[in-house]
Amino acid sequence: MIFDATDKKLLEYLQQDSKQTNKELSNKLNLSVTAVYERIKKLEKEGFISKYVALVDKEKINRAFVVFCHIKLVQHSQAYVVKFEREVANLTEVLECYHISGDYDYLLKVLVKDMVAFREFMVNKLTTINHIGSTQSMFVINEVKHSTEINV
Repeated sequence: MIFDATDKKLLEYLQQDSKQTNKELSNKLNLSVTAVYERIKKLEKEGFISKYVALVDKEKINRAFVVFCHIKLVQHSQAYVVKFEREVANLTEVLECYHISGDYDYLLKVLVKDMVAFREFMVNKLTTINHIGSTQSMFVINEVKHSTEINV
């Protein structure tokens, strides 16, 4: 597949607002509506676009308390890693989980209502997962930048 400057611009526009019509995009890109449609389908088929989502305002749904948790496993056997990853993937409070290098093994991004809800999450959910050796939590004071756009 040829990935050109027009495809890059199209991805930028779609990341800014994926609800734009093909007509609006065609005007911005100086292409026909059919050409825009075909490019979008090509980008989807080739995996450049994996899905479309609605970004929800966490304040409006009362989930604005953001916590980053470092997790250290007691050991790094394949069984422990696989089991931890499977279990943490099922925790609805965890938006993101990364296996990382350094002093800790994982970094979690957790969204909850408040400190009380976070304590409940820690006590009743996270720490019930076997093989966690230690955790360290950091609470967000202010969100300076949050973007879902990837520079193409």
